[in-house]
Amino acid sequence: MTEPMYFEDFAVGQVTEAGPVTVSESDIIEFGKQFDPQPMHVDPAVAAAVTGGLIASGWHTASLTMRLLVTGRHYQPAPGTVGLGFESLKWLKPVRPGDTLRLRVELLAVRASTSKPGWGIITNKMTTLNQHGEPVQEMKSSAIVPMRNK
Repeated sequence: MTEPMYFEDFAVGQVTEAGPVTVSESDIIEFGKQFDPQPMHVDPAVAAAVTGGLIASGWHTASLTMRLLVTGRHYQPAPGTVGLGFESLKWLKPVRPGDTLRLRVELLAVRASTSKPGWGIITNKMTTLNQHGEPVQEMKSSAIVPMRNK
């Protein structure tokens, strides 16, 4: 495992990648039944008429993105790092059974927190790509990260 990254370890322009993870039909249906039970996520026959076949819920794709971020070897924020929210979240292309996803994280901004001494804020652009290198999801988010010597 990589050493935890403190605020001082982040620099604008850093790029890391994580993955892959392959999405099965049963994964899509199981997630859909539990969290987003729309026909295009849970019923292949109905989905064929609605979306040309079964597709993963966007929330499933977002969850897989988070999994890739947290389990990726090259991006390990220090304990105490907390997400501050999303500026944007876009689903660009459907994720279908058999798709293999990977994550690309680009660091867009770093700044010391003005309200919380000893902490800094990082902003990332996270692009989830399928096996063809096509973006299926894009999000921009920020997190507060502890400084090494706060």
